[in-house]
Amino acid sequence: MAPPDDNDACNALPHSVSENIGTIAEYCERNEEQVTVAQKVVEKVSLFLGSPSYFAVNVTFIVCWLLWNSLAPAFDLEQIDEPPFYWLQGFVSLNAFIISTTVLIRQNRMSKLAERNAHLDLQISLLSDEKTSKIIAMLEEIRRESPNLMDKPDREAQELAKPADAPSVLSAIERETK
Repeated sequence: MAPPDDNDACNALPHSVSENIGTIAEYCERNEEQVTVAQKVVEKVSLFLGSPSYFAVNVTFIVCWLLWNSLAPAFDLEQIDEPPFYWLQGFVSLNAFIISTTVLIRQNRMSKLAERNAHLDLQISLLSDEKTSKIIAMLEEIRRESPNLMDKPDREAQELAKPADAPSVLSAIERETK
C-alpha cells in the first residue's frame, strides 16, 4: 500500500480545518513579507552563528591558533601571536560582539512576533467566549421553552451564558498580580 500524498491528507481534513490552516499560512506569509532584507540577512547569520558546526569551527580555530603560536618557536616557524595571545583575544571578543548583536536583533523580532501572536490569541479567546456564552444562552432558552424538559433554573448555566467582561477581568488580574 502506497503512503498517502499531501493532497490525500488535505482532502481527509474537514473543510474548516483546511480553511484554518490556509489562514495560518497566509498570516505567516504576511509576517515574512514585512521582514526587511537586512533582517533576513541578520537572521540567517544568527542561525549560522548558533549552529553546532560554527561552534566546532571556532573551537578548532582557537585550538589550532594556540598550538601554532605555542609550538612555532620550537620548530623555527613564525609566531603570529605571542602569549598571552592578544590577537586571539581580539578575535574572540569581536566574535562575541557579532554573535550577541545578531542574537539580540533576532530576539527583538521574535519578541514582537510573539507579542502580536499573543494579542491575536487573546482576541480569538474573547471571541470564543462570546460565542460559547451565546450557545449556552440559546440552549437555556431551548430548555426553558421545551415542554418535554423540566424548567429548573440552572444558576451555573445562567452565569456561563454571560460573556466575560474583558476590562473587568483585566482589572481583576492587575489587582491580584500587584
